[in-house]
Amino acid sequence: MAKSGLLKEFKEFALKGNVMDMAIGVIIGGAFGKIVTSLVNDIIMPLVGALIGNVDFTTLSATLRAPKLGEGGEVIKEAVTLNYGNFIQTTVDFLIVALCIFGVIKLINKATSLAKKKEEEAPAPAPEPTKEEVLLTEIRDLLKNK
Repeated sequence: MAKSGLLKEFKEFALKGNVMDMAIGVIIGGAFGKIVTSLVNDIIMPLVGALIGNVDFTTLSATLRAPKLGEGGEVIKEAVTLNYGNFIQTTVDFLIVALCIFGVIKLINKATSLAKKKEEEAPAPAPEPTKEEVLLTEIRDLLKNK
C-alpha cells in the first residue's frame, strides 16, 4: 500500500509542468551545447589557428619534466606536461556558449516585451450588454421610430 502511494506521489511530481519544462530545457540545452562546440571546434578555432600560424590549441603544452627513457628507448616514466591548450580551448568554448545564450535570451526578452507592448496597446473588447441594457436599447429605438 505504501509503495503505490509513493509511486502515485512520484508520478504527480514527475509529470508536473515545471519538471517537464526543465527536462525539455536540459535536452535542448545539451543539443545547443553540441552545436556551439562544433561551431568552436570546426569553424572558429581553425580560423584563429590560421591567423596565428596554424596552431592547434589542444596540443599546446609545456613540459615540466622530460620522460625517462630506458636503454632500449622505451619510456620508463611518462613526461609531466602542463596542457594549457585544452584550457584555452575550453575557455573559448565557454565564452562562445555564454555569448550565444546571451543573444538568445536577449531575443526572447525583446520578443516578450514587444508582445506585452502590443497587448497593452490593444483596446479591451467592450463587455457584452446585460439583458436590461438590451431591453432599454430596444425601447429607445422603438420610441425613436414613433
